Amino acid sequence: MTASTVLRRLLQALPTLFGVVLIIFVLLRVVPGDPISMMVTGESTPDDIARLRRAYGLDQPIPMQFALYLAALARGDFGTSITMKQDVLGLVLQRLPATLELALCAFVLATTTGMLAGLAAVRWRRHWPEAAVEGASAVALAIPEFLWALILVLALSVALPLFPSSGRVDPVVATAFHTQFYLLESLVTLQPHLAAELLSHLALPALALAIPLAAIIARVLRTALLEAMRQDYMLLAQVKGLSPNAALLRHALPNALIPTVTVAGVQVVLLLGGTVLVELIFAYPGLGNMLYRAAVNRDLPVIQGVTMVFSVLFVLLNLAVDLSYALLDPRIRQA
Repeated sequence: MTASTVLRRLLQALPTLFGVVLIIFVLLRVVPGDPISMMVTGESTPDDIARLRRAYGLDQPIPMQFALYLAALARGDFGTSITMKQDVLGLVLQRLPATLELALCAFVLATTTGMLAGLAAVRWRRHWPEAAVEGASAVALAIPEFLWALILVLALSVALPLFPSSGRVDPVVATAFHTQFYLLESLVTLQPHLAAELLSHLALPALALAIPLAAIIARVLRTALLEAMRQDYMLLAQVKGLSPNAALLRHALPNALIPTVTVAGVQVVLLLGGTVLVELIFAYPGLGNMLYRAAVNRDLPVIQGVTMVFSVLFVLLNLAVDLSYALLDPRIRQA
């Protein structure tokens, strides 16, 4: 995939982003409730309320508000939080690394576990590993992420106090860094004690997000591998004398990865949405937690800013999935 193709895909995503911004903007303004009412006290006068509405542009018609919002976005201005009185872009950038770390850890854990389980189910087909993978994946998919979060807290934080039940890192540990990417920096600079502390806070929320995703990857990979093993090239590989393990890894797996990557890419997009409740349960200071609290307080600029960031991440993830096809299949690269 050439640079021009990537650029064309990014330009094609602009209407999608515009549609998301438009829908969220209109919905937030037509639902019942007034965010200004949460800012005023009983002593506020009608003039005070009108002044606040003018300050946040809520006194204008919705089309005018939308035009002003688009003009502000073009300047990189996401607005000011109604409840926190801070720049929304600064708040988003402050919380974004935590959510990215959580999503990345969950994706790595889900991908590793799901692929190993799918391979085991095919390699030992009609034996107990296949039955174990099928049963475990059915249970994993039957329970949503937020319920897994509660189960993990009760099991591994309350009953067995092995992991902390809330927070991102210990404040003392956090002061040792100058950036927001605490986990990445500790791993790169080879500080095992800091990495262990940070991973302990990430373990339960990442596991809660990873369990359903791992089950989906295992099932899709198993189905794709079984389909690949029925193809003629697998018979040819066996005729050439390749062992079952070698044929599975060298021939069946590369062909089975394309549908698996497709499904995994879609699920990763949903994984970002699942961080909202999981971050809330674990008091994890990420974008999902901030989005929930902004929704409760009807903090319109924060909701719009977080939604915009999530939309951009969704577009980039879809583009990454498309790029991975070219890496997995030489025919797509040549086309």
